[in-house]
Amino acid sequence: MNPYWQKSYPAGVPTRIDPAAYPSLAALCLEACARYADQVAYISMGKTLSYAALERHSAAFAGWLQGCGLGKGSRVALMMPNLLQYPIALLGCLRAGCVVVNCNPLYTPRELEHQLRDSGAEAIVIVENFAHTLEQVIARTQVRHVIVTPVGELLGALKGTLVNTVLRHVKKQVPAWQLPQAIGFNAALAAGRQHGHQPVELGPADLAFLQYTGGTTGVSKGAMLSHRNITANVLQAHAWISPALRAGEEVIITALPLYHVFALTANCLTFILLGARNVLIANPRDIPAFIKEWGKYPVSVMTGVNTLFNALLNHPDFARLDFASLKFSLGGGMAVQAAVAERWAQTTGAPLLQAYGLTETSPAVTINPLTLKAFNGAIGLPISSTEVAIRDDTGFDVPPGQVGEICVRGPQVMEGYWQRPAETAQVMHPDGFLRTGDVGYMDPQGYVFLVDRKKDMILVSGFNVYPNEVEDAVALHPMVADVAAIGVTDPHSGEAVKIFVVRKDPRLTEAALIEHCRQQLTGYKVPRHVEFRDDLPRTNVGKILRRALKEGA
Repeated sequence: MNPYWQKSYPAGVPTRIDPAAYPSLAALCLEACARYADQVAYISMGKTLSYAALERHSAAFAGWLQGCGLGKGSRVALMMPNLLQYPIALLGCLRAGCVVVNCNPLYTPRELEHQLRDSGAEAIVIVENFAHTLEQVIARTQVRHVIVTPVGELLGALKGTLVNTVLRHVKKQVPAWQLPQAIGFNAALAAGRQHGHQPVELGPADLAFLQYTGGTTGVSKGAMLSHRNITANVLQAHAWISPALRAGEEVIITALPLYHVFALTANCLTFILLGARNVLIANPRDIPAFIKEWGKYPVSVMTGVNTLFNALLNHPDFARLDFASLKFSLGGGMAVQAAVAERWAQTTGAPLLQAYGLTETSPAVTINPLTLKAFNGAIGLPISSTEVAIRDDTGFDVPPGQVGEICVRGPQVMEGYWQRPAETAQVMHPDGFLRTGDVGYMDPQGYVFLVDRKKDMILVSGFNVYPNEVEDAVALHPMVADVAAIGVTDPHSGEAVKIFVVRKDPRLTEAALIEHCRQQLTGYKVPRHVEFRDDLPRTNVGKILRRALKEGA
């Protein structure tokens, strides 16, 4: 185990968890459904789903899968935003022994085809807004069973009809599609109830998810996450946060998409174990609607990425919410900027804690203690049963304070990349440590600090410049709403720093911003180029796409 972390490990949190406490992730979820049967599990657009109903409907979905001839090891794709259909389909897949293949609803036809073909998915549940994308590629995949679900299908007859009518005919968000073999979600549940569900014996080594990622190398590939991997990470997260929470009494608001590994484990699964109410936000980009929905519930926990926290803080209605029940917020997916964390704490009265993980680790690796009084810039301490090593390019550990590659070993580390043994070998040390491709360091107390992605590092006259540091400094300017930094070719220094800035105040000038940076950064880190934009390109969870900026620079 890490020799430093014991010095500051949080009181009440075990240093180890038992990843074999449950035979499978399905068993963990079903135990929670039985324990909290009468309580609300999920809320979507005002419609509630109890834990008992989650168990009942997921059994029907598992029955439908089995009726289609799909069972242990069969891959099933889920392609939808945060709707009640998602947790039902998710648990149903796990109960049938199937492997969940999460798909981003915003995928292009090319991206969707790659993921369906690569995974060998035989069935898909897709929201109707994106069925036209599937129509274009399905003939070139192994998918033979299709459920197309309208957004409002589980909201009840009146509300569901209203929601579907608005989306189809007013907002025109449902392009025409033709998939003759498709059935509806309710029809699938009815068929599954008639067929019946036969329990499947699952073990820790069985695959639960193929979670696709760009990873640390190459094209999008599926991280093989076993029942043991995800169960372990749920238990690790639970061990870390449960001392501050009350089982069966909490409300978490989920704006990050559940098909993304962060919200999948942190929100969807960990808070099932806690018996919480989970408020699902289908469209987090609609900030006014998100804030309005938050105002209806005594939210105690929120997870998000820096850009989402920043967007909420920049909306005047957010500060008017009642934050009396909010205990903490958890930021991951990208670096949380100090300026955003400090504003969040001032506005809500609750800390914004930074955590770190990646798809290949199910995802959590480090989390800051919930007792932290102020933002410390660290991504946290290694969670239970997790070892973090900082290594140089030759694979040797470096001492505290020295920068190197963050490497991770623990029960949450993936089994490997699906059908890519060579790429698996590139990221796995023989001693079981995963090479993350992230650069950071550890202080003598065991706190880990993320510096940046290796591939995003900027080399200015032989000096390493990390975009996160530049972005953090720029974000301190009161007229800056958002910022991204990249390296661009420079004839004198090899590379120079360029920043893309979204202004809060149009009076902000390039000269004023560079002068601000000179007060915050060493000379070679100061941006040479500034480009003002109305917005910045983002991933599905709101992370800024530096790659897209670099391609257009």
